[in-house]
Amino acid sequence: MSYLSIIYRLLIAFWVGGAALFTFILTPTLFKSFDRDMAGNIVGILFPGYFKWGLICGILAIGCLLFVRGKHWMASSLIIVAMLVVTSLQAFVIEPKAAAIKKEIPSFVSTPKDHPLRQQFKKLHGLSAAGNLGVIGGGIALIILL
Repeated sequence: MSYLSIIYRLLIAFWVGGAALFTFILTPTLFKSFDRDMAGNIVGILFPGYFKWGLICGILAIGCLLFVRGKHWMASSLIIVAMLVVTSLQAFVIEPKAAAIKKEIPSFVSTPKDHPLRQQFKKLHGLSAAGNLGVIGGGIALIILL
C-alpha cells in the first residue's frame, strides 16, 4: 500500500470521525450541559473550524485519490466531490445566513418557537443537519469502498 493510499484512508477517517464526533457527541453534550443560548453560542464558534476541517480533509483526500486511482476511484471521487459541495454550501451559504439570523434573535430560550426568525433559523438548521448526515453517509460509503 502506498503512502498516498494510507494518507487518503486517514483523511477520510478524520473527516467522517470528526463529523460523527461533532454531530453525535459534542453538540448533544453541549446542549445537555448548558442552556440553549450558551450551547448555541459555543457551537456557533466551533462551526467555521468544523467546516474548514471537512474542506481540508476532502480536498486533500481527492488529491490523494487522483494519484492512487484504486479499484473504486471514480465512485469515490464522485462521493468526495458531493461531500465537498455539501460542506461548501454549509460553510459559505447556510452557516453565514443562520449566524446572521441568530444575531437578530435576542434569546432562543425566551423567543417563541413560532417567531418568524426562529422559523427561518429552523429551516436553515434543518438543511445543515441534513447536509451533515449526508456527509457522514458519504464518508461511510467511502469507507465501505475501501
